[in-house]
Amino acid sequence: MPSPLPEPSTADVPSETLLVTLTGKDRPGVTSTVLATLARGGVDVLDVEQIVLRRRLVLGLLVTAPRDVPRMHEALNQAAGDLGMQVEISQGTGDNRSRGEGRVHVSVIGAPLTAEALGAITGRIADSGANIDRIERMARYPVTAIDLHVSGSAPERLRVALAAEAARQGVDVAVQPANLLRRGMRLIVMDVDSTLIQGEVIEMIAAHAGCEAEVAAVTEAAMRGEIDFEESLRQRVAQLEGVEVAALDSVYENIRLAPGARTMVRTLKRLGYRFAIVSGGFTQITDRLAADLGIDFARANELEIADGRLTGRIVGPVVDRAGKADALRQFADEVGIPVEAVIAIGDGANDLDMLSAAGLGIAFNAKPAVRAAAKVAVNVPYLDTIIYLLGISREEVEAADAAHGFVTPSPLV
Repeated sequence: MPSPLPEPSTADVPSETLLVTLTGKDRPGVTSTVLATLARGGVDVLDVEQIVLRRRLVLGLLVTAPRDVPRMHEALNQAAGDLGMQVEISQGTGDNRSRGEGRVHVSVIGAPLTAEALGAITGRIADSGANIDRIERMARYPVTAIDLHVSGSAPERLRVALAAEAARQGVDVAVQPANLLRRGMRLIVMDVDSTLIQGEVIEMIAAHAGCEAEVAAVTEAAMRGEIDFEESLRQRVAQLEGVEVAALDSVYENIRLAPGARTMVRTLKRLGYRFAIVSGGFTQITDRLAADLGIDFARANELEIADGRLTGRIVGPVVDRAGKADALRQFADEVGIPVEAVIAIGDGANDLDMLSAAGLGIAFNAKPAVRAAAKVAVNVPYLDTIIYLLGISREEVEAADAAHGFVTPSPLV
């Protein structure tokens, strides 16, 4: 049996290195030409980064130093001149290793994202003693989403430092540990009213009973946490007594999904994600939504019906704040994943336990108290923005849709 390979160590990294940076107009063959030039010096590639902005290329290569450094300088300058580009070469020591501790992703989302706002966020990162190792654009429309790879700061400490600045600048900032959970199969648990869909179903039903304003007032108080959710729900449902069951069909036909909802579900299900909806609303609506969108699990309250009309009562126990968190844990068990791999999305006070129980709790266009308590707050109206927090770019979404023969609308729906 062969002996196991030894573990690499920092001693294996050559001490003398060259950093080669080329800038200029992008065209085919730049990278291969530079690497061919470096190959003649017998160097090893330690790191490489390349970006293109408006057809302007920046290519950086970190390589081991050749035996004849001056000759390599001359060859690289000649190659850059032939390409019509500028080259900068600096000699130093060591690899380009990022800091070993406190590696996080900082997602910054704005509509628009101003230079002032992004500058303020990066300034707070620097103030915390952290370093930005890499920057990637995840989306440019209908929001601008930027992913910063940051090292040198604990996620919780950085989250606190950036939250206040994000509020001042009017942008959304999400801080997540850079670990395998971000890339693995996950379960997404969503609230329904004012999250997955626009508006509140109970108010739409109340319109058929002529009491929409009264019900809406109680709904607002409950979402702010001023009234116990179960008590408020029973009060509101009581006012629906006598509504014909056919009104539920009309309500469902008039439901409008949050912009980007179908895109989010479609994209993440391709990657093996599972979805659940947990609602203080009603199974007569949520079960149809789940079937329409391909949602794996659904839990909600059931309206009692007798003789083709609503009785004004609920069947069974109410799905309240605690019930939503219990459902999240149960669904995670059924999928076979830890709660740390669950993403919860909601907007109201009755979502707080669910958001807290999840590994990543996202307040989506939420009430102020919910935004303050959640780990992440998203305040743009596009639900597919969640995709960017998971390291998936809009370009990747559009390419996947095109490969499946689906023409992605603009903005995503």
